[in-house]
Amino acid sequence: MGNPAARSVRESQAARGDVTSAQAGHTEHGITDQGRTRARHRRPPQRRPIGRSAGIALVACGLLLTALGVGGWALVNHQARQRLVSQGVSRGTNGYAAGAPDPTGRISGSSKRPRHRVARPFWLLIPAIGVSSNLVRLGLTAQHTLQVPPTAAVAGWYKGSPRPGQVGSSIIAGHIDSRLGPGVFYRLSHLRRGEYVYIIRANRTLAVFEVTALRSYAKSSFPAKAIYGPVPDAELRLITCGGTFDFATGSYLSNVVVYATLIR
Repeated sequence: MGNPAARSVRESQAARGDVTSAQAGHTEHGITDQGRTRARHRRPPQRRPIGRSAGIALVACGLLLTALGVGGWALVNHQARQRLVSQGVSRGTNGYAAGAPDPTGRISGSSKRPRHRVARPFWLLIPAIGVSSNLVRLGLTAQHTLQVPPTAAVAGWYKGSPRPGQVGSSIIAGHIDSRLGPGVFYRLSHLRRGEYVYIIRANRTLAVFEVTALRSYAKSSFPAKAIYGPVPDAELRLITCGGTFDFATGSYLSNVVVYATLIR
């Protein structure tokens, strides 16, 4: 039904194919195709760049492990130093017997510094007798004899001698014991020829010495020149007390000296 005139116009247009195509395009393609177009152009869900994320994660893990490794190393060394220092401070200097090296030989003048410079010694390791100690600096007393470490817990390097690794005799001294127990060099006399001594320097380089001899000298005839004197290569002297303990004087009557030579 409907208006005859309007129907006549539509029939005329349908004959020309105008309205039918337009309506078809509007109804079938304009809606249906539009829905398809939306389906085709809908933005797909973003995919995470797995390779990039994994790479970033690996780098982050590597940095974290490096930080933990360096931090752990620093923490262990800090704790070791603090433990040694706290032992010495808590005991006090009055708690020590005369178990220090205390060699009677005079050291005349200061040793001539070699031209080849190395970093100062920082840590001493002697695995064969269980020694692990930081190294304090030692000078000379008013009588020009070697100073001794302030506590039995640590060893000391005589700063007037060559640094370990330089040509000459580098001198390291330590207590054998105290009234409270064994000192850092309590087992020094147990070292044997062919065993190793390690010096860690302040720049983290390592000097390795091999023990060549062990000697015991009466303090009354301590061979200062032979021990402190010049030598043609890089050597090490480890010194402590030993022999018989004299209760009358409160000191040992001898010194134990370990000789070692740089091997690398």
